[in-house]
Amino acid sequence: MNVQAEVSLYPLRTPTLMESIDGFAGYLRRAGLDVEIGPMSSRISGRCQDLFRALGQAFEDAAHGGDTVLTVKVSNACPGGRPESG
Repeated sequence: MNVQAEVSLYPLRTPTLMESIDGFAGYLRRAGLDVEIGPMSSRISGRCQDLFRALGQAFEDAAHGGDTVLTVKVSNACPGGRPESG
């Protein structure tokens, strides 16, 4: 099944946010997910199991750099999140 998620990554107590956010988004892209970075959150889409697996690993990698908060909303009813046929 394909899903779409809205995610927001908040690296805490760091002077540069974009380095962490770009690294997080890059990991998700390398995992084969579609990523659209917005000013307040990002949208990612792909196969459900791939999305959750990649989110977990990307968060773990980001958290190794310091305290981090990740918020996630996932839907299979959004455009691009329709169940696969066949």
